[in-house]
Amino acid sequence: MIGEFHDRSDYRSLLARIKDRSHGKKVLSFRVVSNDSARRRASLSPRSASSEDKLLAMFSRFAHLQCPRCGASYERDRRINVCAACGGALFPRYHGARLDRHAAAGRPRSIWRWHEMMPVEDPENVVTLGEGGTPLLRATRLGGNAGFADLWIKDESANPTGSFKARGLSAAVSKAKELGYGRIALPTAGNAGGAAAAYAAKAGMECHVFMPADTPRVFRIECERYGAHVTLVDGLIDDCGRIVAERAPREGWHDVSTLKEPFRVEGKKTMGYELAEDFGWKLPDAILYPTGGGTGLIGMWKAFDEMEELGWIDAARPRMIAVQAEGCAPIPKAFAEGKDVSEKFPNAHTYASGLRVPKAFADYLILADVRASGGTAAAVSDDAMRRACDEIGAAEGLFVAPEGGATWAAAKDLLAQGALKASERIVLFNTGSGFKYL
Repeated sequence: MIGEFHDRSDYRSLLARIKDRSHGKKVLSFRVVSNDSARRRASLSPRSASSEDKLLAMFSRFAHLQCPRCGASYERDRRINVCAACGGALFPRYHGARLDRHAAAGRPRSIWRWHEMMPVEDPENVVTLGEGGTPLLRATRLGGNAGFADLWIKDESANPTGSFKARGLSAAVSKAKELGYGRIALPTAGNAGGAAAAYAAKAGMECHVFMPADTPRVFRIECERYGAHVTLVDGLIDDCGRIVAERAPREGWHDVSTLKEPFRVEGKKTMGYELAEDFGWKLPDAILYPTGGGTGLIGMWKAFDEMEELGWIDAARPRMIAVQAEGCAPIPKAFAEGKDVSEKFPNAHTYASGLRVPKAFADYLILADVRASGGTAAAVSDDAMRRACDEIGAAEGLFVAPEGGATWAAAKDLLAQGALKASERIVLFNTGSGFKYL
């Protein structure tokens, strides 16, 4: 893949097909600046192209923003980070008319193959490094060692910058560009900072990254290599987040913290679209996901709802299993106690820096989605993660991050407890490269 937007030819092809259906009359020009023009055309006379063609011609079906907690809605082009009514996370919502799931079949395997269900309205604003389309690998030897008959690993280390964070930051930086932002800032436990710095560099934006001082050195080097301004903070990621929140208004930064802006989740949700497509539009029985801020888990659950509304999948859902470290396990604790939100985990510690999130901003969504799925939340020790990483490497040839190892350690525990069945189709998520932890 090259670093330019790949789907422009697909878009021209769509327009050509629409032109053919309209007896040679051009319906839209190539450049779509917003969905407003497509909506206005919907009011034209019956002689114009059909409503289906108008939706087809929209690069994005982005309709508005909505708070899943209180239901408040906002215009899609409004510069807003969180819900003005309740302070909760915001989700992009899309026009619900059906879309052919095979429309993306001939497009490059990136998160932008699903551009109709992404929030960027003008393809000129897409900032891409080739993210998405990561391998879904059958782990026959690893699974067989523990008795699993149908075990799979979704290997997100194949993304640009070596982790799943590339998906979310591609979407967030692209939309920030479309909304006219020139400077972004965020707290990070490591991988998000590197991804933000890389995509900001590609977009020509200024990037400010705040990370705990004890974050592995390679993450700081990576951010600086991409030209970001890095500040080391004596504290945890939530302390970094407070600094960003305090300084962003006066510094003119767009805060792209996890789920404190509406668009990172859209990049992460594409993991759910890819799973469905790779499994022939039938979802697995269970997904084990290493959960820090939880955007990926929340995003996939959102994707499943969208795909059912589009008619791509049925109502069957996987059990979503949030995996954390024993030294920082606010979600398993809240889940076990039947609480809707977590409490800040005291003395948070783990060598898996991506799991060292003592309280996730959108913990209420993580817990709600896990419960809605019939899933659970599990915690494993750092030693168990290390052993699991070794086992994955020896059996499958993958150098996974500790967060990826955590899912295998949890899978074995849950199988022993009867929470997973050996015959079920199980997917483990490896969210990053083990090379970053050397």
